[in-house]
Amino acid sequence: MNRFPVMVIASLSLGFIAGRILSPDLGNLYEWVLYALIFLIGVDLGKGLDFNALRKSGSLGVFLAITTILGSIAGALLAGLFLGIPPRYASAIGAGCGWYSITGPIIAQYSAIYGTLGFLANLLREILTVILYPFSVRLIPPEVGLTMGGATTMDTTLGIITRAGGKEIALIAFVHGFVITMVVPILLPLILGR
Repeated sequence: MNRFPVMVIASLSLGFIAGRILSPDLGNLYEWVLYALIFLIGVDLGKGLDFNALRKSGSLGVFLAITTILGSIAGALLAGLFLGIPPRYASAIGAGCGWYSITGPIIAQYSAIYGTLGFLANLLREILTVILYPFSVRLIPPEVGLTMGGATTMDTTLGIITRAGGKEIALIAFVHGFVITMVVPILLPLILGR
């Protein structure tokens, strides 16, 4: 049995418990650790990547980003129908694609309730990606599975995706997340009618 998913859940749980009990002030240490992780993944990628693989990965990453954005909006609209959320807010929440720190504040300029919902829904998307991606690659292709991470695939979930999906997926995941990160700040105000 692959113990990686178990280690991810155990690490996340222990970190949560330690944070609740100890309440350490780590400042922006997490940010530097994230940069170090991305650097190490880049070093690993650079060891054996050729130009054709780079071009193919980039194209697939862009395609997956577009389908992720469209699918997220469509799914959010459908959920909004059942939950009674107005279409523009449901669309904006879905268009956040996991980027909770921008989605919540932008939507909150129009509605505090839906801004909070946008924040929580997109935060949950990131957390569920960390927990579920290692399991998903057993059932679906790693490239398809990475779409669950949305914008987070270029940073916070990149390590999990690379470890569980293989280092071949890392560049696709980075491009996927990068494209979404470029689109979300433009798309949200357009949807909300700014």
